[in-house]
Order: sequence, then C-alpha cells, then structure tokens
Amino acid sequence: MKKVSYIQALINEGEHQQQDFKFGITDSRKIARSLVAFANTDGGRLLIGVKDNGIIAGVRSEEEYYMIESAAQLYSKPEIRFESKVWKDEGKTVLEVWAPPSPLRPHFVKEDAGVWQAYVRSRDENIQADEVLISVWQKMKQKKGTLIRYTKIEEELFRLFQTRDQITLSDFRKNARITSKQAVETLANLIVLRLILQVVASPESFFRINQEFTASAAGK
Repeated sequence: MKKVSYIQALINEGEHQQQDFKFGITDSRKIARSLVAFANTDGGRLLIGVKDNGIIAGVRSEEEYYMIESAAQLYSKPEIRFESKVWKDEGKTVLEVWAPPSPLRPHFVKEDAGVWQAYVRSRDENIQADEVLISVWQKMKQKKGTLIRYTKIEEELFRLFQTRDQITLSDFRKNARITSKQAVETLANLIVLRLILQVVASPESFFRINQEFTASAAGK
C-alpha cells in the first residue's frame, strides 16, 4: 500500500476549524483574515497551493511567502506571528503556514477605508467578531478581576433564559430595554465569569447558560 504523504494526510482532513486551503494568494488582506481568525481562536494552518476540492495545484513559495508576511505585518494589528514550511508533493510545491492561538488577541485586519475588523474561526469559516467577543478578549487580558453587581439587567437576562435555551444580543437589548453598550458589557462580564457561553455563528452569535457551571454549583 502506498504511504500517504504528510501533506496528503492533512488534505484528507478537509477544511475545518484549524485548517484552510488556498489555491493561491492574490490579496494579502484576504490572507490576513484567515491568520487573524486563527490567532483569535484555536490557532490554525493554511495550505497554500491546494484547491478547495483538495487537488494540489502548487505555488511559487517565495512569492506567496512575501504576500503572507505582508498580511501578517501590514494588514494585521497586532502583528501575527506565524511559522511556515515548504513541501514538495506530486512534484508541486505546497506552502504550509501555521498561526498559533495568540495571547495578544484581539487581532484585527485592516479593511477598506482603513477600518480595522476582528475575525474568529468557526468550523471552516472566518466570521466577523462581534462587540461582545471583542470585549471578552479585552477583559481577559486585564490583570484585575471582573466585579459585577446583580441588577435588574442581569435579572432580566436570566429571566429570559428561563423561557428559551439561547438568546442573541439584539434579543437581550430589546427585552431588557437597554442600550447596546449596556447589553455588551453585561454579556461580556458574565462570559468572563463563565456563567454564560457565547456560540459564534453567522449572521449573529447567540448566548446560552453554561451548564457545566450550574451543574458544579448545584453539586456544592
């Protein structure tokens, strides 16, 4: 039986949370989105020179590397640290790029008109990070702990959870009759305390009670 190569074994996994195929690089900004999404989530690998269907097309590794370097340094903030390696498979060149999960998150991509946008990886997609997730990342980097007061806003949130399994930011804001800023702050604080969880999705993320926390609290 023919031994499967390292690259072919990766390709056989398909695209997923920590892996993305790129036929080639024509725009550093698009690559920056993948690098930022990986760095903001669990880390991930780009296979440059591989089509979406897993066919190896090959690339010119030096040209592609400079485009990736540009994506990581000029179109990402803070700069993305990455590792790369060139592989030969079926007589063609594949560039493997690995971006580890970053302690500096949130990372942002410089979009058109100079707008900076954060991304997160969900399954095999790069999704724009919402205000809640960005706030959570920023709070988790703070050295001081998170202190919250149980107010009518939190009371309304948990009342909503008694009638539904999940809610969105807009659901919470409308039902509690509060500003977007108040809704974001409340949800972010409770996520940092692991009382609720955020499920990243497109077009809108949703939030649910952290069953692990409630189960452990009930057992005490």
